[in-house]
Amino acid sequence: MFFAGLGTAVPVWRYDQRQCLVAFQQAAQYPRLDARARALLKRVLSGENGIATRHLAVPSLAEAFELTPDALHARFVEHAPALATQAAERAIADAGLSAGDIDAVIISTCTGYLCPGLTSYVSERLGLRPDVQALDLVGQGCGAALPNLRTADALIASGRAGNVLSVCVEICSAAFYLDNDPGVLISAALFGDGAGAAVLSHSPPTDHRKIEWRMAGTTLSAVDRDYLRFEQRGGMLRNILARQVPTIAAKHAENVLTDVLDRAGLKRGEINGWIMHAGGREVLLALQKRLALAGKDLQRSAAILNEFGNVSSPFVYFVLQRALAESAAGGWWWMSSFGAGFSCHGALLRVD
Repeated sequence: MFFAGLGTAVPVWRYDQRQCLVAFQQAAQYPRLDARARALLKRVLSGENGIATRHLAVPSLAEAFELTPDALHARFVEHAPALATQAAERAIADAGLSAGDIDAVIISTCTGYLCPGLTSYVSERLGLRPDVQALDLVGQGCGAALPNLRTADALIASGRAGNVLSVCVEICSAAFYLDNDPGVLISAALFGDGAGAAVLSHSPPTDHRKIEWRMAGTTLSAVDRDYLRFEQRGGMLRNILARQVPTIAAKHAENVLTDVLDRAGLKRGEINGWIMHAGGREVLLALQKRLALAGKDLQRSAAILNEFGNVSSPFVYFVLQRALAESAAGGWWWMSSFGAGFSCHGALLRVD
C-alpha cells in the first residue's frame, strides 16, 4: 500500500491560549470552579505547555462554553462533515484523482455520533460512487488513524479496493466538559478541532515521493483503560485523562516499536523519520526519554502541537504532511498513535 495523497483541514477560527484563559474567566461556569481548578487553568493556559494556538469550530470563545448536549451535538453535526470533506477533497486532489476513482472510504471519529455515520454525509458531499465501500470507525480516540490505515491496507491487499480514502475528524470542542477534575480541565485546555485525510493506493504515485506502508503493530492494554477514555455524564462526553498517561503512552509506544522492528529485522537507529502523535508536551517528553530520541526527532510533532493543539486522531496526518512539505530525509519512517483503550499502534513506512 502506498500513500498517494494527503490533506488536512481546520476551522477558520483560531485562538491563542491567552484568549482562551480570558474566555474561561468570563464563562458562566468559572465561578463554580474551586480555587485549585482556577489556578490549574491559569498555569496551563498562561505557561509553557507546548501549545500556542488552537483552531476551534466556534466563531467566538463565548460560544465554546455553551455546554449542553444539544449545543454540543449541533456543533458536531455542522462541522464534522464539513471538515472531513475539506480534508478529503485536498487529499484526492493531491493524489491527482477524482471522486469516481475512490473505491472505499473509512472515517474515524470519537467526538460525536451520527447515524447514518459520517461516511454517508462525506460521500454525498464528495460525489463518491454509490457502490463505494463505506466504513465508519468509532470509539478509538486519539489513536484511531493507524487502525483506520490498517483497514485500508487490508482492503487493498485483498484486492477489494484499489484506492481507499482514509479520514480522521475530531470536533473536540463538541466534547468539552468543565468541572474541578484536573484531567477534565487540562483536556479543555489541550484539544483543538481538525481533520486529516489520505488516499491509499495499490500502486505508487508517479509524481510524488513514494511512501510505502510496510508493516504495522498494535497493543491493547485493558488494565490501563480507565486512565484515558470518555465517559457519559449529564448527556455529554467527559474526558478522563489521568496523570499516568505520559508514562503509559511511552511504555506502550516502545513495546510496539520494538515488536515491529524485530519482525522487520531493523534497529532503532535505522529510523530516519518519526511521525508521532503528541498527546501533549508531557507525553512528548516521555516519548523522547523512553525511546532515547533527540529533540529534533520529535520537532515536527512539537510544532504541530504548538500550532494546532492536540487535534486527536488526525494528528499524525498533520505531522506526515509537515515532514513531506519540509522534504525530510527518506529511508525508514515510524508512524505511531495511541489513545483510549489503552491502545497504541505503529507502522513502518519506507520513504523514497
